[in-house]
Amino acid sequence: MSNAENAAGGRTEEEVVTYERRGTVALVTLNRPEYRNAQNSKVTYALDAAFTRAVDDDDVKVIVLAGNGKHFCAGHDIGTPGRDVDESFERKAVIWWDHTGRQGVDRRIARESEVYLGMCRRWREIPKPMIAMVQGACIAGGLMLAWSCDFIVAADDAFFADPVVRMGIPGVEFFAHPWVMNPRAAKEFLYTGDRVSAERALDLGMVNHVVPRADLEAETLAIAERIGQMPSFGLALTKKAINQAEDLQGMRAGMDSVFGLHHAAHAHNAEVGVDSLAGMDARKMRDSNAENGR
Repeated sequence: MSNAENAAGGRTEEEVVTYERRGTVALVTLNRPEYRNAQNSKVTYALDAAFTRAVDDDDVKVIVLAGNGKHFCAGHDIGTPGRDVDESFERKAVIWWDHTGRQGVDRRIARESEVYLGMCRRWREIPKPMIAMVQGACIAGGLMLAWSCDFIVAADDAFFADPVVRMGIPGVEFFAHPWVMNPRAAKEFLYTGDRVSAERALDLGMVNHVVPRADLEAETLAIAERIGQMPSFGLALTKKAINQAEDLQGMRAGMDSVFGLHHAAHAHNAEVGVDSLAGMDARKMRDSNAENGR
């Protein structure tokens, strides 16, 4: 495929995120299906570039975030050959120093303030409606990507989980749990680390629609097209109004407080154990959940 075709929105196997225009809809797709679309820093910045491209295109009214393959996103990259935790990156979400020359909490906060919490907050404020189109796994870091969107359309095979309490960590960095579901449900969700089905997520108000897997793309794009008939400025103001209401309910301040607890947990793990993740990697997390029948 030529560079011109890439610029026009074509796909290549090397792209970790792809971009495609469908009329007034920008379809942004995670493209690491061999790793269940695990999120590394390259993915974060490719997403940011794609979202910026969509915002800058006046003909795009709605952004749809999708995942290529069987799963939407199985979380942060904590074990693939493409894990890039030690690499420097351009900081766009926060003004902070480079993490690679730092140690301990200094290192982790520098990186995670940018690529996780900071980027998700940046994307939550995008002035165009964003829909997450979710199939299969939406786990931990995958939740953060979906929750940065305005709402979620889920396939009937989708499932949601945040099992990081198994690492001794109180939830992922973009701690939206008590706002995307009720607080009691959030406690059960985190305490057990269990998978929540698409139907249960619908009951909790975490997703907006559950549709057959075969109809997921068509149903999501149909909703996006209906939204796209509204005036762009009206959509932007409406999004800002609802986001401000959530923040008045404590969402932003709550995230700040939990981000500190999150890093206290990382530091504790590093002090008393083998590393900041309590010795867990993607395989061990998967196997632990399987042992518990979830």
